[in-house]
Amino acid sequence: MDTIILGDGGLGQAIAAAARDTGWAAQVVGRPRGGRHEANVFEGAELAFEASRGSAVLANLEAAIEGGIRQFVVATTAWDDDRPIVDRSLREAGAAAVVAPNLSLGAALFLRLIERASELYGAVETFEPYVLEWHRRSKRDRPSGTAREIVRRMRPTYTTEPEVAVIRAGASPGMHLVGFDAPGETVELRLTARDRSAYAAGALAAADWLAASPRTPGIHSFDEVVDELLARPVLAATA
Repeated sequence: MDTIILGDGGLGQAIAAAARDTGWAAQVVGRPRGGRHEANVFEGAELAFEASRGSAVLANLEAAIEGGIRQFVVATTAWDDDRPIVDRSLREAGAAAVVAPNLSLGAALFLRLIERASELYGAVETFEPYVLEWHRRSKRDRPSGTAREIVRRMRPTYTTEPEVAVIRAGASPGMHLVGFDAPGETVELRLTARDRSAYAAGALAAADWLAASPRTPGIHSFDEVVDELLARPVLAATA
């Protein structure tokens, strides 16, 4: 598959490396000088990975649509205000995008664990929830997109949103901890990324999902990709 990665930072480079290891052609492009990519930048590409910054997502996807791209994987966060416009642009163009604040399979399953844990501990009045997240110093959004998604998944259980503590220090690619604290005990669930390889692997899984069959135009959640992965039979190891 011929792909283009919008964003030449750490995540974009990790996706490009994973794509090339898979045998895909992957072109990485950085920030355009005029604030918007020219349509010819996308010539020959079948799918675009968006891995730049939140303020650039809308312009990048509109330019890519103009350039003929109809499949997208969006790994960028902090563009919530532009989401309705992006969704409308995709639908009008007959294009589909997988969007997630965190594209790792581990994170997707972690979110499901959090939903169930919230149901269990939320049923006991003495347990109070909290969230702690730690990312590299240069990460701009506070709290992270993953932390905001964690809180969103907990809302059906808790009428008062849990306290979210944010750390921006060093070079951590991402750590999220969800706790439930009672007077005599504490229960914690933790997700720690060691590098960006899990994000890149999830991005490629989302691209495979888009390419496997025609998808309804508009925005799709990564949960749809995960559901299909979980539905596949587990093959026993052979000697």
